[in-house]
Amino acid sequence: MNSHRRARGGMGAVAVLSAAVLALAGCGARSDTGGRGDGASSPGITDTAVTIGISSPLSGPVAGPGTCTADGAIAYFGGKNAEGGVRFGDGKTRKVTVKVLDDAYDPQKAKANYDQLKGSAFAIAIGLGTPTNRAFREAAIADGVPQVLTGTGDPLFSDREQSPMQLDAFPTYVEEGRAFGEMLAASGQHKVAVLSQNDDYGQDYLTGFEDAVKDAPNVTITKKLTYEVSDVSLDAQITTLAATGADVIFNAVSQPHLTVSAMKKAQTLGWLPSWFLPSNTSGVAPILKPAGADAFPHVYTIGYHKTPDDPAYADDADVKKFVADLAKYTKEPETPEFPHCMWGYMAASILDKAFQQMTEPTRAEFMKQLLSIKGYRTPLMLDGAEVDTTIDGEPAISSVILEQFNGTGYDPIDVS
Repeated sequence: MNSHRRARGGMGAVAVLSAAVLALAGCGARSDTGGRGDGASSPGITDTAVTIGISSPLSGPVAGPGTCTADGAIAYFGGKNAEGGVRFGDGKTRKVTVKVLDDAYDPQKAKANYDQLKGSAFAIAIGLGTPTNRAFREAAIADGVPQVLTGTGDPLFSDREQSPMQLDAFPTYVEEGRAFGEMLAASGQHKVAVLSQNDDYGQDYLTGFEDAVKDAPNVTITKKLTYEVSDVSLDAQITTLAATGADVIFNAVSQPHLTVSAMKKAQTLGWLPSWFLPSNTSGVAPILKPAGADAFPHVYTIGYHKTPDDPAYADDADVKKFVADLAKYTKEPETPEFPHCMWGYMAASILDKAFQQMTEPTRAEFMKQLLSIKGYRTPLMLDGAEVDTTIDGEPAISSVILEQFNGTGYDPIDVS
């Protein structure tokens, strides 16, 4: 078996940008928010423009990833607008306006943002965070407002019966954890120490991992510890886990700075296990290099996209276009600190694909076309991954590709 699998199914306003890419500081909301199916235009779309709303953390504990997610979408549509806009399936070409509001990773603020955006945005999309997206999920369903290509890793958002107006963008955290567990179960004897975030994020990773190794006699979990998002250090947890003598650490930690400090602390203790890092905290430049990851025997993660800091993609056309768009339309560095910039860019491309297929300017038609995409490859997508929105219970991209750090970037690995 190779490393490509299918899931079994997981802001203070930013500056106003040119090319019809906009971040919202405040506006009123219209009340006609229903998803029409009679051919009349839904809110947020005209013959020449369409507005996408994003609620994402631009401040608070996950401001970096949240900003990067929104900036990826802003960069993508900035580039499209500069080319003239998106030609929809009804024959009209429209510029795309992106309105971004800060929710500071606070569910109450996210719900308030939704209430502000629902009357002026055609769809709410690409926002980061499970608790924040959950905060207005039921309202979006009741109002008929698409809440799509979210960055939650939560299977609920891809369940068509429970979430008819939703679709998550990327593989679930459960599936990431399961993929790593299956790799360990198929290899030699392992003792595994577990460190996970004390919320749905950490629990989902752990659920997938434990499900994969529960019947594996060669895998023993030595100890499981948690931490809080507000914690400033993981030194105590790493010290305790090191004492178990585990040769692997399953590190379901969402904050890059805490992952860096955890890897450094392990080295000071002389504990050199192999590491599993989640897809959102595995960047080479922001995490592995400052953490001295070369000291560890193996560092694994899940991937589905190319990265600008990997020398293997230095001359890649997709990467060059992404870097150029990011530089022109956002304030992100040339090498983004977080993979979320790539994720936002890829998710925006899926929106673009749905727009191109729409024959009516309605939310109902948008959802119909969004949920009919199959075999599509976004910019930056790795070989072996593709978009398939037609399968109930799975996100738009459900392919998970196990990768191993090679000192400068990541290589796909064979787990046969």
